[in-house]
Amino acid sequence: MRRHRNVKIVATLGPASSSKEMIRALFDAGADVFRLNMSHGSHDDHRARHDTIREIEAETGRPIAILADLQGPKLRVGPFAAGPHELAVGDHFRFDLSPDLGDATRVSLPHPEIFAALIEGSELLVNDGKIRLTVQKCGPDFADCVVTVAGAISDRKGVNVPDVVLPLAALSDKDRADLEFACELGVDWLALSFVQRAEDVEEAKTLAKGRAAILSKIEKPAAVRAFDEILQASDGIMVARGDLGVELPVHSVPPIQKRLVRLCRSAAKPVIVATQMLESMIDSPMPTRAEVSDVANAIYEGSDAVMLSAESAAGSFPVEAVRTMDNVARSVEADPNYRSIIEAARKASLSSVPDAIVTAAREIAETTDVAAICAFSQSGKTISLIARERPRVPILALSPILTVTRRMVLTWGTHCVTTPRMSRFKEAVIIGTRAAREYGFADETRQVVVMAGVPFNVPGTTNILRIAPCDDRLIFATDPE
Repeated sequence: MRRHRNVKIVATLGPASSSKEMIRALFDAGADVFRLNMSHGSHDDHRARHDTIREIEAETGRPIAILADLQGPKLRVGPFAAGPHELAVGDHFRFDLSPDLGDATRVSLPHPEIFAALIEGSELLVNDGKIRLTVQKCGPDFADCVVTVAGAISDRKGVNVPDVVLPLAALSDKDRADLEFACELGVDWLALSFVQRAEDVEEAKTLAKGRAAILSKIEKPAAVRAFDEILQASDGIMVARGDLGVELPVHSVPPIQKRLVRLCRSAAKPVIVATQMLESMIDSPMPTRAEVSDVANAIYEGSDAVMLSAESAAGSFPVEAVRTMDNVARSVEADPNYRSIIEAARKASLSSVPDAIVTAAREIAETTDVAAICAFSQSGKTISLIARERPRVPILALSPILTVTRRMVLTWGTHCVTTPRMSRFKEAVIIGTRAAREYGFADETRQVVVMAGVPFNVPGTTNILRIAPCDDRLIFATDPE
């Protein structure tokens, strides 16, 4: 059994990590969640990886979460007649809807939604911000711009429009097809790209129909501005720093990351920090010191998960990348300063009975010698509330619903276990203590906190807390039939 670690690791699968042997090696190295990137590969590719993950799940007896990441609309210029063209600072350049091949003075931008939103002074970024242009004049089918940052423009390069909200849905036709495919496949989480407003999230939730939880990617300035509403509508958040660093000044991303992580924790919703975390490990078996510090900082901030992208999907050292991330996480979590930092960020929230129960459980864990918190949940909400407290002991997330235990894998501090259905609290106590012993969190000499709700099998009823011995004989002696 793997040693317990609080922060979770998300590993993206791809050409370098498609075989069962490699996916199992990534799991054994520490991956908790596997990401299927719908921007690349066919449905058959993703189905094969999904099925392999479920085979490994059955073999290991451990729930594994699967995250399908939707591509989102891709805004790109059209092709050029004579290859790349160098744009110099001060050059005038036009984008328009004409299908004609581009040249040194203009190119097609087949997205009327962009022209509808542009105003004089808007900025257009091309090729991940390597080229920047400012709009001087625009209409419903053109934008005349002046180049402010020089570079070579060429076929199909991506375009970003950072300072306007585009009248575009977050879901393209491809995304809708991918969403339905992923839900039918049985993935646990859907990552939604190009989120600009809460309505984008609501649309995805309507289409998912509860078959998968929705995780909103924060990658646009509009999403940062509307974050409170987006967070409320979402089941989780991904801080997608790559596009954020293109559309916003790069120095503004770290404080935004810190703020979003804290807001997610306060809302008891999981948050992933993503993009370029160990980028150099695509080609190197060792990360840079700066990358290690970046991963560590995300963990010190209290993130639920940290993510590998190309490092595990297409890199030469996918297992080493996961193992590095695992080692960094364990090193941070062993640091006494880690505890003081994440506990200092805790905010009291006692607006309901479940809030009070989970706060009591955390306080008991801090002041007595309990080995774990065993929490039963029908929806996963109670587990999220406990994780918000960042307790000093492991959280055994127990549910009779497999989809719930899989989704909760993404949540900080959880060891997820699928249990039989039960009808009495005494059954919950016995199942919880036996799980604590079976998974190595306690022996018969220890005690655990058991939390559940009566009546059973009803979401939102958490109302009982008990400190229980892990010795079955003591349970039966003190709580006879």
